[in-house]
This record gives sequence, structure tokens and C-alpha cells, in this order.
Amino acid sequence: MKKFHNITMIEGIGFDSNIYVFDDVIVDTGTGQNIEYVLNSIKEAGFNISEDIKRIVNTHCHFDHTGGNHFFNAKIAIHQADAPALENGDINTTAAYMFGKPIEPMKVDFHLKEGDKINDFEVIHTPGHTAGGICLYDGETLISGDTVFAEGGFGRFDIGGDIKMLKTSLEKLSNLDVEYLLPGHGPAVDNGSEHINLSNRNIKQF
Repeated sequence: MKKFHNITMIEGIGFDSNIYVFDDVIVDTGTGQNIEYVLNSIKEAGFNISEDIKRIVNTHCHFDHTGGNHFFNAKIAIHQADAPALENGDINTTAAYMFGKPIEPMKVDFHLKEGDKINDFEVIHTPGHTAGGICLYDGETLISGDTVFAEGGFGRFDIGGDIKMLKTSLEKLSNLDVEYLLPGHGPAVDNGSEHINLSNRNIKQF
């Protein structure tokens, strides 16, 4: 567990995504297969799960980021392009089939779009890994989901993704001034813009 200003990072174990908690928000919830570890980590960070966590923001619809949603009594927010996959329990679009698990249909309370606000963060639509992938940006920190990773990595685009969209999204992110890059998998890093620019260069090889 790590802290970046007021953001608590719970590092994913197994197939789980990284999870980020700040204010009344949890960003992504993992597969749900390691929920005891997740809940204990949230408690250790000083949050009361039933009282403090009011909103789930999913960076995209894949099972390793959304499978744990139903363990929280919180409203769900996801980009409008990925919302139907959760609402319909679509095992293909959510990639739940890759984990050998079903995904129960769930109510999406907020259909996000470009420019929406999550407390101090702005929603940036970054399709390519999925149609409704988003990042959250507050002028310094980028919570990037599976759009971009540290050390020049970027999300795969062969599970309902689109390489052209992903290239456009990385180009878009390269124009931001990012100090802290908090990705959906792997390490969180400072000097985030350097990592994003490397990813932007790497994807152009495809």
C-alpha cells in the first residue's frame, strides 16, 4: 500500500488491477477474487468502507477492474461507451471469460463522458484498450487505467480495443503535464510525462 498525496494505492495481487482510494471514491475494484486483501488494505488506510466509500469509478469495463464492484455499497460510474457491458453482464466485452468467471449485471449510476468531474479530477476519454476507457487527471496526477503504464507500456488492444484509437489517446496524454502516473497495473511512478512520452513513441512501432 502506497500514498500519493491523498490517494491510497492498493497494489493488485493475482489478476487484480491496482486500486486507488481518495475522498469518497474508489477507482477500480479488482476481480473480487482477493477481496479480503482489498478490504483489509482499505481499512488499514483509515477508511470506513460502509461510510466513506460512496462512489466506484471504473476506468473501463474489464473484469479485472470491475469484478469486485458488488462488494461495495456504492454508486458505480463508468464511461457511457463501456456502461452497457456492465449493465448486461457481457462476459465477452468485460473479458470475464478470460478469467473463467461470469459477471453479474450491475446498475451503472453515472454514465461518464469527457470533461466530467470526479472531485478534483477531470475525466479524460482515452479509448483504445476498450471503447470507454478513461483516465482521471487533476493537473498533476494521472490515474490511467490500462491506457498507459510505466516504462513505456500501454494497454493491449486485441480484446475489443482499437490500435488507432489507442495511438490517438496516447498522443492526447502526451500533451499533459503529469508528475505522478498511477496505472491500472504495475508500479506507480513519478516523472509521469516521461513514461507517457516513451509509451507514445513505442506504440508508433505498431
